[in-house]
Amino acid sequence: MRDMPVAASIDVWLARLAPEPRAALEKLRGQIRAAAPGAEEVISYGQPAFKLHGHLVAFGAFKKHLSFFPMSSNLLQSYPEAAPFVTSSGTMQFQPAKPIPAALVKKIVKARIAQNLEVAAERTAIKKARAGAAKKKK
Repeated sequence: MRDMPVAASIDVWLARLAPEPRAALEKLRGQIRAAAPGAEEVISYGQPAFKLHGHLVAFGAFKKHLSFFPMSSNLLQSYPEAAPFVTSSGTMQFQPAKPIPAALVKKIVKARIAQNLEVAAERTAIKKARAGAAKKKK
């Protein structure tokens, strides 16, 4: 897929895959949608991704595995049930025949929503503080 132009949508991106990985990632996509019904589907850095109050999660297909990207460097450490999967700080690798359990996908997506809301609240507080400081200077 590296030699192809960037897909215009997740549907186009998925259509480029072989049937087995496509089916596994379509299932993952549905699980993400169910956990974050208001999330926007986008292509980000050439990968299918979801945004809700910022970048939420993404997924990808590689020669020897599929990946789920929680877009958080420390989140996966919180889930012992992620141990059977090859993980790094921001990725869970899996095989089409051994997908990530739906309950774990839901927990991770919900945790990412909470993280994004927390960051959004912090940004709002900083903006209000700056606006208040600017008014005092006048």
